[in-house]
Amino acid sequence: MNNMEQFRKDCRELGVELSEKQIQQFMQYYELLVEWNSFMNLTSITEFEEVCKKHFVDSISLIKALPDMTDKEYKIIDIGTGAGFPGLPLKIAFPQIEITLLDSLQKRVKFLNEVIEKLGLEKIDTVHGRAEDFAKPDKLREKYDLCVSRAVANLSTLSEFCLPFVKENGCFISYKSEKIVEEAKAAENAIGILGGKVENQVEFQLPESDIYRNLFMIRKVKATPKKYPRKAGLPAKEPLK
Repeated sequence: MNNMEQFRKDCRELGVELSEKQIQQFMQYYELLVEWNSFMNLTSITEFEEVCKKHFVDSISLIKALPDMTDKEYKIIDIGTGAGFPGLPLKIAFPQIEITLLDSLQKRVKFLNEVIEKLGLEKIDTVHGRAEDFAKPDKLREKYDLCVSRAVANLSTLSEFCLPFVKENGCFISYKSEKIVEEAKAAENAIGILGGKVENQVEFQLPESDIYRNLFMIRKVKATPKKYPRKAGLPAKEPLK
């Protein structure tokens, strides 16, 4: 089985059938990732099979928490997207969604724009900046059905970054790679303060691997108080208790 067949098979196992065009787009994305990675730090994972499994399939696995991803026109923001994960694979796999990729590093945003242009993607934009600055009412606050993040931070900090972007009744889904029982317990109060409520945890292994994944789903049940997120640096330095 060639590498691309394995990737296709993994996606199929998640319930996602990719067209030839989508397969080509993933190939192109991979090539650009490796090319740009040679002169800037985008990812430590560069082997084709590994990128497919740990970045592409992992990103698409959101469908485990939201089975209607294949046809729903969600409006999504990806906070701290880095090299575009999970936002870009989601856009390629589910072309009908509208997505915003937010990252604080200009060089990474430049890379994302190059990928978007080369792949001919539509209904996708990039934002260079910090989550704390763009969650303001005159910017992107409460504009999205869904906020996703694979960023590495504790759940309390991530919720303060992400929940303000979500509309009431929308969702914030955090991709975690470990069981986070204590972290989740510690974040419960913070999530409540921010207008959220833990709705679900979807635990699984990526297809044909022993890679554990945990999609942590937080429903926005009421508006986030205006004072959140606090100014830059505070959510990470002093997580809400």
